[in-house]
Amino acid sequence: MAQFPFDIVGFDLDGTLLDTAHDIGHALNHALAHVGRPPIPLEQTRQYIGAGSAKLMRDALEASGGIEGIDLAVLQDVLLGYYAENIAVSTVLFPGGEAMLDALAARGVRLAVATNKREDLARRLFDEMGLTSRFATIIGGNTLGPGTAKPAPDMLHAMVEQCGGGRAAFVGDTTFDIGAARAAGLPVIAVRFGFWDLPPDELGANAVIDHFDELVSVLEDLA
Repeated sequence: MAQFPFDIVGFDLDGTLLDTAHDIGHALNHALAHVGRPPIPLEQTRQYIGAGSAKLMRDALEASGGIEGIDLAVLQDVLLGYYAENIAVSTVLFPGGEAMLDALAARGVRLAVATNKREDLARRLFDEMGLTSRFATIIGGNTLGPGTAKPAPDMLHAMVEQCGGGRAAFVGDTTFDIGAARAAGLPVIAVRFGFWDLPPDELGANAVIDHFDELVSVLEDLA
């Protein structure tokens, strides 16, 4: 087998590796009900996911009547408390995800995750799904401190360092992911099946895929 062109492949979590929309949506609606707001349709919650729970909560409140008089910090705790206890009820790998991870590992690629989700929640989710051991590092939005979440490049620089260095690429679904990869100087692939905040072909990625079956060959082409 010819040498694979990348030593490290990093992934966003929500909307890229895992379809977390329903579990996040239920947690969001639980928090909204706490302040008497109507529920948001589960599929609609996809548009709020990607920048972390604080922005998720703020955007949902703005869409359902505004934030005046709401203690955002308290309500975010309500959301996260419910989510932590119900984190893997409906969440699944996107189609082809397991085979894709196997194929990259078979080529000696070190796999990583850089997500704006809190690190403890990301690890809890991966633990419950039996995925933690697949990744050389898992970096969350709170791992490196304030101001380092995507689209800042800090998480991706840390990802490469914690994986031992080498040629790296990143896979994501939103402007946060593509912006972070661009700022870090990494080639980036967008997925069309994610929770994108712009049409995938307008995100500015080096390539766009429809299914994880395509990822290995597209990474080879990027070389």
